[in-house]
Amino acid sequence: MWRMWLMFDPRRTLVALFTFLFVLAIIIHFILLSTSRFNWIEGPRKAAFLDVQTTEMLA
Repeated sequence: MWRMWLMFDPRRTLVALFTFLFVLAIIIHFILLSTSRFNWIEGPRKAAFLDVQTTEMLA
């Protein structure tokens, strides 16, 4: 295992690894935010659809 670190600079390798993991985490969070079930900011989209239907019925 120690011979592998002779080929790669540990600082650059770890910075690249942490950068990749951070970008992956951001992508996963944005994918979850785009779904109706896991959107923790706006909540489910079904409630917004029902509000539009009830306002059209009242008008």
